[in-house]
Amino acid sequence: MEAIRPVPRTLLRDRAYAAIRDAIVAGEIEPGAVVRDAEFAERLGLSRAPVRDAFSRLVDEGLLESKPQSYTRVTPLVASDVRDAAAVVGAMHELVTRVAVPRLKAADIEEMRAANERFAAAVGSGDVDAALRADDALHEVLVRVSGNRAAAATAARYTPLIRRLERRRFGQGGSCRSTGLHERLIEACAAGDVAEAVRVTAEIWRGLEALAD
Repeated sequence: MEAIRPVPRTLLRDRAYAAIRDAIVAGEIEPGAVVRDAEFAERLGLSRAPVRDAFSRLVDEGLLESKPQSYTRVTPLVASDVRDAAAVVGAMHELVTRVAVPRLKAADIEEMRAANERFAAAVGSGDVDAALRADDALHEVLVRVSGNRAAAATAARYTPLIRRLERRRFGQGGSCRSTGLHERLIEACAAGDVAEAVRVTAEIWRGLEALAD
């Protein structure tokens, strides 16, 4: 489990959460697998307290499920949960796109173009990790420029549910979003066309809702 490794002693809850979340999203911990705080505390080089806090957060976010005094385990991939998450995350991205487009500078557009080039190269080579990092980097430009921290936090909370399915489908030979859609989004942003940028953003996230089917 490459995502499970000892972490520095700073921000222990957050680092334990990120390590376990990433391992679940990457499929290193399979749906239905039982997780135990003592085991993960040992793997991460932590006490059990920050791991229990991480488990609680992951239960709240839908990646773990827990029955008191019985088990904590990774949730199954449920299509309706992914569709719901994609709808919420998509709405947040439409919101930030509407706000960000009039504020974008030339450097922001170039950052988006560079991210899409990395995305296309990663999709072409079958590198799902690099593709998803590049996809995040492209959309993060709009999130950052919008300055809407509530939208950013909401998207960050539910994106891992979608990523888990994206990774699995991509690994099975499916598509991983669309470079062409990204290009349309970037061109709309460069032209300052808010309505078109929002339309393309909605199309991107509708595609992810459909992926759950």
